Amino acid sequence: MKKRALISVSDKKHIIEFAQGLVELDFEIISTGGTLKVLQDASIPAIAIDQVTGFPEILDGRVKTLHPNVHGGLLAKRSDPDHLMQLEDNHIEPIDMVVVNLYPFKQTLAREGVLKEEIIENIDIGGPTMLRSAAKNYADITVVVDPNDYDSIIKGFKTERIDLEFRQKLAAKVFRHTANYDAMIANYFLTQIEEKFPETYTVTYEKVQSLRYGENPHQEAAFYKNPIQNGMSLATAEQLHGKELSYNNIQDANAAVETLAEYSEPTAVAVKHMNPCGIGMGESIADAFRIALDADPVSIFGGIVALNREVDSSTAEQLSEIFLEIVIAPSFSKKAFEILTSKKNIRLVTMDMSRPHEALYKLTTVDGGVLLQNKDDGVIEGSNLEVATERVPTDEEMKDLLFAWKAVKHVKSNAIVLAKNKQTTGIGAGQMNRVGAAKIAIEQAGKKAFGSVMASDAFFPMPDTVEEAIKSGVTAIIQPGGSKRDQESIDVCNQHGIAMVYTGMRHFKH
Repeated sequence: MKKRALISVSDKKHIIEFAQGLVELDFEIISTGGTLKVLQDASIPAIAIDQVTGFPEILDGRVKTLHPNVHGGLLAKRSDPDHLMQLEDNHIEPIDMVVVNLYPFKQTLAREGVLKEEIIENIDIGGPTMLRSAAKNYADITVVVDPNDYDSIIKGFKTERIDLEFRQKLAAKVFRHTANYDAMIANYFLTQIEEKFPETYTVTYEKVQSLRYGENPHQEAAFYKNPIQNGMSLATAEQLHGKELSYNNIQDANAAVETLAEYSEPTAVAVKHMNPCGIGMGESIADAFRIALDADPVSIFGGIVALNREVDSSTAEQLSEIFLEIVIAPSFSKKAFEILTSKKNIRLVTMDMSRPHEALYKLTTVDGGVLLQNKDDGVIEGSNLEVATERVPTDEEMKDLLFAWKAVKHVKSNAIVLAKNKQTTGIGAGQMNRVGAAKIAIEQAGKKAFGSVMASDAFFPMPDTVEEAIKSGVTAIIQPGGSKRDQESIDVCNQHGIAMVYTGMRHFKH
């Protein structure tokens, strides 16, 4: 008796060559709808599914393979005489191979202006059901979901290497594939009903690349992306030059991009170990990078720079004068690309920066579980601020306070940022107490601290941080407020003519 293969694919890449290979291996082919037409047009003999089921495709193709003649042929255990007798009694022939890939739900969802009805119609029902039936019965059935496996399967049958272990690997891939598919559908409906924290939350990611190692050389790692991605994201970026990004490169680059997304004017952000070490805003992108570099010309060495305008030759000349791991920008001019690619180890990455990445949740893994929260997209405008002191900030101070507030949001807590004239002058990150972070920022700023403003990611539980700010020449402070001892800090500011404003919002970052 001939072996039978059921082929029903949405992605028809290489399916003609694969089906021809199966025919040469003496398989009888069963097929459906569009796939059947493709095979018949290529003169490949194939039986229509309704000849197997004895029932026509109905409901615009919604029902065609959901039939006992199909699933009985898939789920019967060949080693069980009772199963085989039931097949014979019901005139059902076994199916030995299933080749299915699913309706393009992901691609449909990503289309601009797609209608809800189109999205719903691209939720596959029969395909996942056949795949799951065949994968459950991998002991007897070869199940194929990935066109990249076609060649190895044909070669395997020719050399008789399609054994139980091989079929089990294919079945495992099927269940990963259907889980991925169902997770995308579940998350689509989650956005439709706007339910914030459901009783179960299923996430899915698709592999971008294996990495040489993780955070340290003894750790293994890989990079995965959200399959339905939009906005500013490394997962959809294009690397134009240089060796592959490492685990730490990706982490740092992501921190740079997230920080850059806060600013709309020409801005350059330099990052080291996931903290910004210099942020500059200017009239041009070349000017912005000069300001960012001047903010901390030491820490930027070996760091990552992200810019929100095309890199021109003037900017490229500046970038080429220091050692940088990565430069990220919307684009590079031809001359800028020539200048930068003359550097031996630099990586150049382009990214769509026309809109911020729209993340539904931020996930953080802990041993045995995961923490889920909304992305910190809180924004403060000048009109939202409460002036807590007798002195009101000047217009220039207010601009710098808002600039610094956007920056401190992306610095590890406890965090302090000094800024002046749209430049970070000092950054203190990740300290166990706030006054320690302030001292680091002030020491880094040096003489630039005089006339700067200060931003703190959380309130001051005591006035010691304010006292350090005053000694260094800081003229205005922005902080969330809300401490039981707020008045002590206000009193110190008033004694020295310092302006202080409250945001009513903190930006802890752990």
